[in-house]
Amino acid sequence: MRYGIFSDVHSNLEALDTVIEAYTKEKIDKYLCVGDVVGYGANPKECIEQVRMLTMVTVAGNHDWASVNLFATDYFNPLAKVAVSWTGRILDEQGRYFLEGLALVYKNEDLTLVHGTLDEPQDFNYMADDYIAAKTLALLETNICFVGHTHVAEIFIQDKDNRIYYQGGNKIDIKEENKYIINVGSVGQPRDGNPNACYCVYDTVKKEAQIKRVSYDIKTAREKIIGAGLPQFLGDRLIIGR
Repeated sequence: MRYGIFSDVHSNLEALDTVIEAYTKEKIDKYLCVGDVVGYGANPKECIEQVRMLTMVTVAGNHDWASVNLFATDYFNPLAKVAVSWTGRILDEQGRYFLEGLALVYKNEDLTLVHGTLDEPQDFNYMADDYIAAKTLALLETNICFVGHTHVAEIFIQDKDNRIYYQGGNKIDIKEENKYIINVGSVGQPRDGNPNACYCVYDTVKKEAQIKRVSYDIKTAREKIIGAGLPQFLGDRLIIGR
């Protein structure tokens, strides 16, 4: 099975379309989205429709739920609050229904999905360090969990001796005796200093996961954000990947 796994589209249609095009070269069997289809960008309705048609499963992100009043925005920064409010106002009935129906966690025989952490998925906490990762690894019933939320691709590994460590790089071989948390980064708003859209391919036969990047039309995505009346910084940050 070859999975196409991506996260944090954030209403960036240019990035999403480019990632979908890149996936056509990967012979993907099933697509999975790890949340935050909407927020920040100018095309929430179009991105929802693309993700709805493409994916087998999408789990909820904090912006998805906040846009339909299922999650409080108390801790959101001011710009995120503006974007959530704007998104909520322009969603159509079909888009709202899609976001309201998103579950927090998904699990099958191959993998687990959660936007933040398994221990408190409803709080959308960041998988920020090995201490937080340990809580999710303790609850993980498969040997691999895909997450998003931080907008930075990274990997935590728990070996057979229960040691947890961080691994960088774009490719990892999956060993049955280990457990893994793989953050697939962000399609629509990377924050690792690389502005290119980020996505993941997981092959259960080859037992490998790869993080990939692809450039997209940032200029158009930025102009759409500004043209929609959203804060200019939300467009400007796409240029630098921060």
